[in-house]
Amino acid sequence: MLILLPPSETKRSGGSRAPLDLEGLALPALAAQRTAVVDALVALSGDEEAAARVLKLGPTQHGEIGVNAALRTAPTMAAIDRYTGVLFDALDAASLDAAARRWLGAHVMIHSAPFGPVGALDRIPAYRLAAAASLPGVASLKRVWADAVADAFAQAAPPFVLDLRSEAYAALGPVPAGVPSAYVRVVTEGSDGAVRALNHFNKHAKGALVRRLADERPRIASRAALLRWAEASGVRLRDGAPGEIELYA
Repeated sequence: MLILLPPSETKRSGGSRAPLDLEGLALPALAAQRTAVVDALVALSGDEEAAARVLKLGPTQHGEIGVNAALRTAPTMAAIDRYTGVLFDALDAASLDAAARRWLGAHVMIHSAPFGPVGALDRIPAYRLAAAASLPGVASLKRVWADAVADAFAQAAPPFVLDLRSEAYAALGPVPAGVPSAYVRVVTEGSDGAVRALNHFNKHAKGALVRRLADERPRIASRAALLRWAEASGVRLRDGAPGEIELYA
C-alpha cells in the first residue's frame, strides 16, 4: 500500500548539512519537473517584491523569500519531520520507533508543490510554495505536475493507494485509473445518525490514522484488506462514494 499525504504550510527549520539531491528523491522520473520548479522558485527569490506578490506573503513573512533562495544549499531533513501542523503533529513521526519510521519510508509519500511526491524519509529543505501559486517562467503547477505524477504512479504500480491529500494536491497528481486507489473523506456521525463531512478535525484524524498504521504495520495490498484491518483494529473506515473511503472521527 502507498499512502499519499498533503504537505503543510508550516515547517521546521534546520536539518543536516546534506543539500537537496533532486535525483535522489522518490519517483526519479520527476527529476525534470523538480528541476524546473526549483529553478523558477530560486530565480523568483531574486526579486523580493515579485516573490512577495506571487507567494502572497505579508510584510512579516518576507524571510520566506530567503528560505526559497537557498533551496539548493540549505540544510535538509526527512520530509516526515520537516512538516509541522495538525496532521503531522498527530502523526508525531519523531516519537515512532525505528521500525515504524522504516514503514513510513516504504509506504508514505508527501505531495509537495516544488518537489512533487517525495518519500517520507526523503531529505528536503524548508520552502514556501503552495499548490495554487503561479511561478514566472513555468506553466501552472497543475500543468507541470499532473500528467507527470500520474505517469510516475503508473510506473511505480503500487498494489493500492490510499489518498489522504487535499483536493488541491490531488489535482497536482491524480492516481491513474489503472492503479487501485481510494480517496479518504473524514466524516462524523451526528446524534440524528446523519453522516457529515468533518473539517475541523480532518487533518488530525488523517495523522492519527497514519500513526496507527505505522505502529501496527499491517500488510495491506487492497481496499478490502484495509477495511478488514480497520475493523479488526477498531478504526472506523467505511465504504463511501465510488472511489472513496470514509474515515469517522
